[in-house]
Amino acid sequence: MEKIITIFKDLVQLQRCSGNHDDFINYMKNISSNYGYECLIDEHKNILCRKSKNSNLVFQSHYDIVCLDDNCIPTFVQDGDIIKADNTTLGADNGIGCAYMISLMMENYDCEFLFTSDEEIGLIGANNLNLPINSNYMLNLDSEEEGEVCIGCAGGVDIFATFTNKKTISNTENYTLYEVSISKLQGGHSGVDIDKNIPNGIKLLINTIKKSNAKILDINGGERINSIPVNVKAIIASKDEPIAVHDNIKIEKIDTKCEHLTIYDDSIVDYLDSFENGVLAYNDELNVVQDSINLAKIKTTIDGINIEFSARSMKNENLNNLKEKTIKELEDISCKVHYDGKYPAWSPDINEFTNSVLEIYKKHNKNASLEAIHAGLECAIFKDKYPHLKIASIGPTITFPHSRKEYVSINSTLNVYNIVKEITETFK
Repeated sequence: MEKIITIFKDLVQLQRCSGNHDDFINYMKNISSNYGYECLIDEHKNILCRKSKNSNLVFQSHYDIVCLDDNCIPTFVQDGDIIKADNTTLGADNGIGCAYMISLMMENYDCEFLFTSDEEIGLIGANNLNLPINSNYMLNLDSEEEGEVCIGCAGGVDIFATFTNKKTISNTENYTLYEVSISKLQGGHSGVDIDKNIPNGIKLLINTIKKSNAKILDINGGERINSIPVNVKAIIASKDEPIAVHDNIKIEKIDTKCEHLTIYDDSIVDYLDSFENGVLAYNDELNVVQDSINLAKIKTTIDGINIEFSARSMKNENLNNLKEKTIKELEDISCKVHYDGKYPAWSPDINEFTNSVLEIYKKHNKNASLEAIHAGLECAIFKDKYPHLKIASIGPTITFPHSRKEYVSINSTLNVYNIVKEITETFK
């Protein structure tokens, strides 16, 4: 088995769910010690490994992964050319990038190697980076399509709302309680997969509630704010048997008879049912989604129904407009709203570094091209923090990231590593 795959297999066995840092930090301390690298760690658990302060090239990958089940460790499964996990995300995003960097360290390249923390929950490490970067060029290894050299990405913002409009009523109209749930949907990344017509579990369950003229007592669903929701469950009150709008929806009658019911106002169902989820605009020039928003999570607490949205745009002005529009709509139905996790768009930038990366790539793949993607890359933050940096992003083909169907091709992984090696030799 090739060295890259062996390293990646080792990484899969570490606890790398967002918010967990110790396993990977200890692993990198050991690698650094064995191969003669200084290992710097800042207060947000970002890691910078270097041999000297004279590097011309910094490699960058985030080391956390999306875990659909809290604190899980994926099971490495190889099936021919495919690596996948057993009923969870694999963590090839961005474990493959980390494996590339560790392999280069094992070959003693005098470059900077930056491993950032908690990218999957709001680019926290990159936003709070407190480590010295001396290089002039950065190669990010978090792209997910072989043949593409990414030179631009969408900006994003997470919007959080709490709906508190509820009341307790006497059950004089003989409402019956039902548990309505949906699962086993495809899921996917709310950026790069947003245009693939992947069903949104929250939208489907809300549509079922709307069509059934039902009342919400409790609703919970969605996995991560940057994932298209797969699993959703609600307790509802309805005079008639609910109407399922999708084959995956399961409806079970609850035999308990209630004299009083605490129900949420219909305005939340009306809003979420009519909410325009998914692709909002397309950029023909870049051949990529321009604007999108994903209804990602919903949860009933003692305070009300908490709802999370992830908005993205290739233009910062559009992103701000989308944020303000969504906030106003939510406030109009009496939600308490705030936003967080905002990061800028990375405007496409063609320069001597990106041109050289493309030229090298074309030696291995004549169809390679410069592209922009509708997902957040830490590159946008680094460009803002270090304006002198010339940045490009590449990576192997990773299919269905952030979902239980995630997999990566071994051949693609090895192909891209050969390109990474040539770029390293050119710019080290």
